[in-house]
Amino acid sequence: MENLWRDDAAEKMVADYAASGIGRDLALRTYTTRLLGGEPRLVLHGGGNTSVKTEITDLVGDTHGVLCVKGSGWDMGTIEPAGLPAVKIAPLLKSRRLEKLSDEDMVTLLRANLIDPASPNPSVEALLHAFLPHKFVDHTHSTAILAIADQAKSREMSQELFGQKMGFVPYIMPGFALAKAAAEVFDQDPTVEGLILDKHGIFTFGATAKEAYDRMIHYVTLAEEHVTSKGRSPYTPATLPAVLASPLDIAPMLRGAVAVDKGEGRFDRMVTVFRATPDILDFVNAAEVENMAARGVSTPDLSIRIKTGPMVLPAPAKEDLAGYRAVIDARVAAFAADYTEYFRSNDARDEVRRVMLDPMPRLTLVPGLGMFGHGRTYKDATIAVDVGEMWIEAARDAESVGRFEPVSRPDLFDLEYWSLEQAKLAGARPKPFTGQIALVTGGAGAIGAAIVKAFVAEGAHAVVLDLEGEKAAAVAREAGNGSIGIASDITDPASVRAAFEKTVETFGGVDIVVSNAGAAWESPIATMDDALLRRSFELNFFAHQTVAQNAVRIMKAQKTGGALLFNASKQAVNPGAKFGAYGLPKAATLFLSRQYALEHGADNIRVNAVNADRIRSGLLNDEMIANRAAARGLSVKEYMGGNLLGLEVTAEDVARAFVHQALAERTTADVTTVDGGNIAAAMR
Repeated sequence: MENLWRDDAAEKMVADYAASGIGRDLALRTYTTRLLGGEPRLVLHGGGNTSVKTEITDLVGDTHGVLCVKGSGWDMGTIEPAGLPAVKIAPLLKSRRLEKLSDEDMVTLLRANLIDPASPNPSVEALLHAFLPHKFVDHTHSTAILAIADQAKSREMSQELFGQKMGFVPYIMPGFALAKAAAEVFDQDPTVEGLILDKHGIFTFGATAKEAYDRMIHYVTLAEEHVTSKGRSPYTPATLPAVLASPLDIAPMLRGAVAVDKGEGRFDRMVTVFRATPDILDFVNAAEVENMAARGVSTPDLSIRIKTGPMVLPAPAKEDLAGYRAVIDARVAAFAADYTEYFRSNDARDEVRRVMLDPMPRLTLVPGLGMFGHGRTYKDATIAVDVGEMWIEAARDAESVGRFEPVSRPDLFDLEYWSLEQAKLAGARPKPFTGQIALVTGGAGAIGAAIVKAFVAEGAHAVVLDLEGEKAAAVAREAGNGSIGIASDITDPASVRAAFEKTVETFGGVDIVVSNAGAAWESPIATMDDALLRRSFELNFFAHQTVAQNAVRIMKAQKTGGALLFNASKQAVNPGAKFGAYGLPKAATLFLSRQYALEHGADNIRVNAVNADRIRSGLLNDEMIANRAAARGLSVKEYMGGNLLGLEVTAEDVARAFVHQALAERTTADVTTVDGGNIAAAMR
């Protein structure tokens, strides 16, 4: 592994932070923490931690010896000094005399001794850092080290490879007991330069940031070279179907199968992210893949991300896609049953009250295709495939030098159902559309952008379709939550199909589709150019049909229902003079929504429409508003508030109506009027 320390870069960081009052120790700690955190083979998504022992003067001028240790929620790759909260070290050292200390009391001890009470919680391994006497301490979950630690004879292999330079700590769950055990191993031989933690990772330490970092890179490199020197492949290639299905074929089926069924048509959905690399394909295409997956995760903290390990599917043949969904369902049911038994048997070991997490897999391996990650958010699903890659590397390397034997299931359970993790989960409150994908056409316009923002605010990941791709991307960026923008001409069926395929490629499927795009042309009906009317029908009717066909195709594959919503118009029920080119296709689209509601209620697809009027947008711009107001002898305010409530209706009002329809689990074939009150346009 390359040593990335650079004297000039380190000194520049010291100088940069000095300008804001950050001392040399903390600046160098930040520098090497980023070096470690930027390498996924060492640290991934919150794993690992670092510390420095230094002095800090508080607000009243008292100077304290402190441990600055990585705080909860900070990513080592991008950490700032604020992510290394300072804890008074004397009380931490004193705690070593205790016989035991519960996890909750340990957190209390750490928080009670923070210099800044607003700091994040210090790492749960802060006491281990404190009990080691060195100024700088580094901890990673190196995949190469795990190839050594995940062995039945890990101690012997570690001693053979590292000699007396590294101490060895038997597996103990993180917390007070591990901190004491690690300190005792160090005390037995204070000349060691680091510690190998069985089934867990590696600690290195030193008098300087560079020394601790250099040692980490040195011992990880020794492990990497050991793996490489063996040079044997642990796999036997499996036989695959002649013609494989594609990831796009099976992603919606898989995503639907891993959704948690809450009963009566309700589901907690998950985002599904696909990844395939040469290393992933080598692993999933091996005859041994199911056996390897069944052995568990390479380090216990991965249980928080991918539970007890991956689910494995058979390779999907293109010719039997219809039957493959039943195979997926059976495998998911078997995984869930196994996980439920894992919880039941391990939960029964004591009297602690625990709540079982959902039993669905978070990582799925598919021979011939690659790997799918599942999570309640796009971030969680991406983390699942990220850690899946590192799990594959660690498992492969362990098997190449011996036999992959990670932590036992009871030990895994203790960490997955750790009281501190349970407390985090209990505090998490998903939003109504968490895990759902909302696609909005015409998403870069005023109404479309408001719809996108409204759904994202309620937890959805949005897909913004618009003819102008850059504007769609800008709306997606502003909305956030991993939303994406796609350039799409919705009057072109191939373009619409491609946009839905991109949606599946990114998120695994779609749950809410708002067919919003449209445009109005003004012309007397009797003298209207035939080409104009046909053009309007292409955009204001046939495009809605194309969008709906694609939405239903994916929703039916998922089997979790969905919401198909149409932006109709007041013109659909209350035509205006010279707007027949707009009103006629909109009237057809209104009835299109009812046809879909009629034919797909049995698929739990709810189909509704919003009937809006006088909304400032591309259809009704400032110039048109001024002209219409003047023609009626009204002010702009009077014209825009020309309804029973006397209030202007906004794009945000329309967006809220669509959100309401998507939330209305027992409503379909509805038309919601958003116009401030217009009796002539009211539905019966």
